[in-house]
Amino acid sequence: MSETIPFDLVWWISMVEIPALGGLLWLIWRTRRESEQAAQHSRRQCETTSGDLRERLSLYKLEVAKDYASIACLKDLERRLTSHLLRIEAKLDHSTGLVGASRGGQP
Repeated sequence: MSETIPFDLVWWISMVEIPALGGLLWLIWRTRRESEQAAQHSRRQCETTSGDLRERLSLYKLEVAKDYASIACLKDLERRLTSHLLRIEAKLDHSTGLVGASRGGQP
């Protein structure tokens, strides 16, 4: 009882299945290679873009640091201006009082 493989099955495997599997394997290999190349291109582009963004952000930070005063500096300036204005007001009040006293109490 020896079983032999029918001729049609051997022909089908050798003429249809093997070339179809070979084509499928080639298609898978090519798709994988193309996807790896696309991933490398995307990675390079992302690194370049992020580098450019970092550079622009650092330049913007430098510009902001140069052109705009900090809140602490503004508060200090406001405090100094207020104290100067209060001293000027006190001097004006004092000089107005002296002028009024020299006129005999008339403003």
